[in-house]
Amino acid sequence: MAFTARSQESRAAILAAARRRFAADGYERATVRAIAADAGIDPSMVIRYYGSKEGLFAAAVDVDLRLPDPAAVPADRLGEVFVRHFLGLWEGEGPGEVLTVLLRAAVTNEGAAERMRAVFASQVAAALGSSTEDGPTRAALVASQLLGVALCRYILRLPPIVALDVETLVADLAPTVQRYIGAPLA
Repeated sequence: MAFTARSQESRAAILAAARRRFAADGYERATVRAIAADAGIDPSMVIRYYGSKEGLFAAAVDVDLRLPDPAAVPADRLGEVFVRHFLGLWEGEGPGEVLTVLLRAAVTNEGAAERMRAVFASQVAAALGSSTEDGPTRAALVASQLLGVALCRYILRLPPIVALDVETLVADLAPTVQRYIGAPLA
């Protein structure tokens, strides 16, 4: 379906409003009416473009993690590169906002949790070599570390972890992630 410039602007406004609303209210409390009001459009336009609240949510949390190519990184620095990359995503605009929405919603909504699992399975596991026997386990361990930090820093806002600068976080997290990536697993 081809969209006009005006409809592209409307779609972009709806997605931006949806991300803000889902981030602030969570999936369950966010409503199509509130999102439409935030975007300055009629709620019927949300349904026209996205079909339902679920369709809008799926579009709002469509994220490409743009992971670094592990083959381009020295094996002993993969943990540091992955941690730095993820913190950069969370600290910046765009993917960080989407990841916040997705993580917040995934805690209470099975559809959002499935989307989070799909993102990490298709992108993180693939980047870490999920084709090896222990690849999925390694990817899950890396995800647990990175998502745990994200939950504590960006959602729960635990003061001690919020107070840490990015370089300190990288220095503290990278060895653990590096072990998950390359050291023998129990």
